[in-house]
Parts: sequence; C-alpha cells; structure tokens
Amino acid sequence: MADPQVVMMLVARLLMWMVATVYFFLESLVLCLIPRSYRRKDIKGNVVLVTGGGSGIGRLMCLKLAARGAVVVTWDVSEAGNEETVRQVQAAGGQCHGYVVDLCDRQAVYAAATRLKQEVGHVDILVNNAGVVTGKNIMESPDDSIQRTFDVNAICHFWTTKAFLGHMLAQNKGHIVTIASMAGKMACSGLVDYCASKYAAVGFHETLQAELKANGKDGVKTTCVCPVVISTGMFQGAESKYFPTLVPDFVAGEVVDAILMNTSTLYLPNYMWLMPSADADVPSKVHGHAGGNPGNEGAHEELSWAGGRLSDLPGCLT
Repeated sequence: MADPQVVMMLVARLLMWMVATVYFFLESLVLCLIPRSYRRKDIKGNVVLVTGGGSGIGRLMCLKLAARGAVVVTWDVSEAGNEETVRQVQAAGGQCHGYVVDLCDRQAVYAAATRLKQEVGHVDILVNNAGVVTGKNIMESPDDSIQRTFDVNAICHFWTTKAFLGHMLAQNKGHIVTIASMAGKMACSGLVDYCASKYAAVGFHETLQAELKANGKDGVKTTCVCPVVISTGMFQGAESKYFPTLVPDFVAGEVVDAILMNTSTLYLPNYMWLMPSADADVPSKVHGHAGGNPGNEGAHEELSWAGGRLSDLPGCLT
C-alpha cells in the first residue's frame, strides 16, 4: 500500500503543476495581445557573438543585430566568409568584428574568447548558431563526420557558454541562444547524426535554463530556436513533404525578435510547437511509417532534394 504522505505530496505537486500551467498559458495569451514593438529590449551597445556568422542565417542575424545598435562579433572557420560579413555590416553602418575560430578545437575556442574580451569586451548575448550536416544513414556515415557533427552542433556549445557565462552570472544579465532544429524534437531517417546532435542541443538549452533558474540567475535569459528546413547552403534545394521550406531572411528576423523579447523557445513555423506534444503520444509504428521504411526509397521521404539525395550533400557551416 502506498504511503499516504507520498500520495499527498504527489497530489500537491500535480495541483501546483496544473495551476502553473494555467497561469503561464494565460500569461502567454496576454503577451500575444501586446504588440512586439512594446516587448523588445534595447540591445544598443551590447556585444553579440554569433558563431557560424560567415554565411547563411548567421550573416543575416549579424546584419539585423547590428542594425539594432549591437556590436557584432562573428566566429567562423571561413576567413573569407567572416570578412564578407564584416564588410556588409560595416557598409550598412554597423559595427562588426570577425575571428577565424575552429569550434571543434576547445582550446582554440577559449583562446579566441580571451582575445575577444580583450579587444571588444565581454559578450552580452551569445548565439550558438554554427551547424553542419552530412545526411547519410548511420552505416554510411564516416566516424569523423559523426564526431564533427556533434562537435559543431552540440559539444562546442559547452565551450562557448563556459567561456562567456561567468560574466553574465556575475551581472545576472545576459542571453544564451541555441539554434537547434525541429530535427531536435522529431526524428528523421537518413539524418541520424544530425538529429541526435540537435536533440543534444535542445537538451543543453533546457538543462541550462533549469540550472540558471535553480541558482536564482533569472536575469540570464535563454532561447532555443527550432525551425523546419531552411533554404540555406546546408539544405539548399531541400523540400519537406509536409512542412514549408523557410526563407533565410524571415528566419533571421524571427530569431532576432525572439532574442529581443526573451522568448524561451521559438518554433518556426510557430504552429510547430504542437508537434513535440503530439509526437510524444504517437506509437512507435507510426514513427517508423512517417520516417520512411528502412531499405527503400522511403528512407528519405521527409526531405527530398531537387539536385540529388541528401547523402550526396557535403557537410557545410551555416
């Protein structure tokens, strides 16, 4: 027989959870009625670091953040990409600094962080944006590619966050942004390393958020971004069978708005927030059907490329 005290404790926690759920639902409803222009914070003069800022969504975010008055820093493995981002931001009247950094090298990340603090200042907003994709079934995936996917998409978030979070904690002010994916919420066949790394990125965000709250550092904000397919270099020509392909400029604008409004989780399109909840209640056989049947052409049916199979695409930074 169950201990009455344990039962009472569980019932009390359930009631607290229900009350909190209703409260935050109503809070979200009220916030939806308030125009965005009244909810955005001022980031003028803030130092914002964007990893993978040398191209794609990263570059677009740099341009939009600089337009808001932020001092933007881009880290990328491509020197030419960094230089082009800096050129475009400065041509638009913004401030931008570029550093060539290999995010797979922990010591290189820490060294670059030290240099950044000396030359630009402490980072106020960190955007962990860099990402890679290979797009092969697990038995076709080279070990080095799997390792690199995890290093760039998830592991380096630990190094970048550890490098800059200390100052944020001391000030109880700052923002850590994780660019994840809906692939970190729902599995997709043929993307085993990518999906697993994005699940890790989502878990990183959620656990960091819980840790900050538990330590009373509610001034340090966190945002996780979960978009569907975006027509960038990583997924150029990709089409989803069920969801729209997003335009990079739209995504970059929504991410910047999410930062300015301290949004905890951003789903793109916004109705995708329904998918993880529904996904939790779906039988495993349905997952197998939706994700394609192993051994036939259905294995890649969520994403199709006009120019070839996903596995033909090389890994590349966003």
